[in-house]
Amino acid sequence: MSIQIDQIAPDFTLVNTDKQNITLSEFKGKNVVILFFPFAFTSVCTAELCDVRDNYHAYQSLNAEILAISVDSVFTLDKWRSEMNYPFPMLSDFNKEVSTAYDCIYDQFAFGTRGVSKRAAFVINADGIVKYAEVLENAGEMPSLEAIRTCLANI
Repeated sequence: MSIQIDQIAPDFTLVNTDKQNITLSEFKGKNVVILFFPFAFTSVCTAELCDVRDNYHAYQSLNAEILAISVDSVFTLDKWRSEMNYPFPMLSDFNKEVSTAYDCIYDQFAFGTRGVSKRAAFVINADGIVKYAEVLENAGEMPSLEAIRTCLANI
């Protein structure tokens, strides 16, 4: 079942690149932008997250935390985060549980891979309620980062 606007965001705990558990519900009181992406080191994923990195101050000024999630290993994400200087947590959904809970996972993806996160964006308000949801079928497209910032400004 897809995630709907105004529903409570499914809680989760994933490991970040510092090998620490990050739990969504620990961010109560802050807005959270969850960005699912297919694979580290790929062109569209890099373009998307570099845009977020380059505009990170805008998200911070809107009381928002960024959580970037893929099914890549924590070690791959750590290398990519270090090389690209991403200032936000990168979380490994290696077991595909969160991507599945948020209904943003490909059954079949490029090169015969299965169980890869779709490119998707969710805005969760300070009370844990979904205020924006965008799940893309085409991994070559990016979510509307402008719409995400507008949503955050209107919360």
